[in-house]
Amino acid sequence: MARVLFINPGSEGHINPTIGVVQELISRGEEVVYFTIDAFQDRLERTGAIVRTLDGQKIIKAFISGGRNHLLERINGLLHTADIVIPSVLEQIEGERFDYIIHDSMFGCGRLLAQILKLPAINSCTSFAQTKESFDNMLEQLSKNIPTEVANQINDEYQILTTRVKEKYNVGIHSPYEVFCNPAPLTIVYTTKEFQPTGEAFDQTFKFIGPSIASRGIQENFDLTPLKGNSLIYISLGTVFNQAIDFYQLCFEAFGNANHSVVMSIGNQTQQNDLGEIPRNFIVKNYVPQTDVLKYAKLFITHGGMNSTNEGLYYGVPLIVLPQSADQPIIAEQVAKIGAGMKLDMQGLTANQLREAADHVLNGTSFHKAVSNIRASMQKSGGYHRAVEEIFEFKRQFDI
Repeated sequence: MARVLFINPGSEGHINPTIGVVQELISRGEEVVYFTIDAFQDRLERTGAIVRTLDGQKIIKAFISGGRNHLLERINGLLHTADIVIPSVLEQIEGERFDYIIHDSMFGCGRLLAQILKLPAINSCTSFAQTKESFDNMLEQLSKNIPTEVANQINDEYQILTTRVKEKYNVGIHSPYEVFCNPAPLTIVYTTKEFQPTGEAFDQTFKFIGPSIASRGIQENFDLTPLKGNSLIYISLGTVFNQAIDFYQLCFEAFGNANHSVVMSIGNQTQQNDLGEIPRNFIVKNYVPQTDVLKYAKLFITHGGMNSTNEGLYYGVPLIVLPQSADQPIIAEQVAKIGAGMKLDMQGLTANQLREAADHVLNGTSFHKAVSNIRASMQKSGGYHRAVEEIFEFKRQFDI
């Protein structure tokens, strides 16, 4: 049995794919100590992991302090979180022994902690993976739009922050790629090479294991009976960018009393009473067991988060993607590129446009053919079982 240190303060989309991995690791005899924020403590404790918490509010405050307008600023924000995450983790594990570390690709200073603790590291990548070349090209393109004076200020702060990390923890940071993507000797990517842009560019240290779909340990009170046998449209903007009353009402106008059943998830920060009259063919909930509903859905209208997109494609559901932020525009473009759905802009969207897009996707044979192909690749990719097989192969290579 090995002891695993798992670092993942993340969000739903970063936590949920790891649930099955943790359960499988524990079932195979590993002891997992999982650092996350309070919101996910109960969920992860149900996997059998030992859960320790980090101060999510302090992490967010530190991250935002770097700035939000440019990718370079977000890289600085991640460096600011080092002063929150690293001391807390080191204090809570003082005197303990670990055999290897698994860290999230975008949060938690994972690469830095791996170097500080001198542990073999595995990167948990819940978005599209990036090589250093692809990341550097993206950073160069995005940096062209930054005024010189602003860029100089951001770069000066980056140099100050990386120097501070070197002085405090005696570990070097050699590129922004290391900060933003946390590269490691093994990277577990929760999608397939077929869906990954330029999938052929990745070497054998990247393992594309497909969607990791497992029980999330959430108490679910949702009657699936009315969904069976109906033409079902499922609508969800995820768990972060979901405060969109105008959009939800637009969906009522587009699909109200149509020949479809519609399930709409509105998140915990929107109240059903604020939406007005709900059409009879709609089921509106603050929380929906997404993977269960997708088994019956004919169309998924989504914000295009990686987790949601993977799950929709895994169950063979064509997509209409309305990207909000972060990596969602890239994901939406990839969905359209492989022919598995359409990308729409929420800005200025009308009920007629949404309804016409839905009819086009529902009735388009090319969409269904593309979705069928990607579904096959995702369902044979192995998921969390494959992830753990790759982790155990990694252990053999490092003699753990």
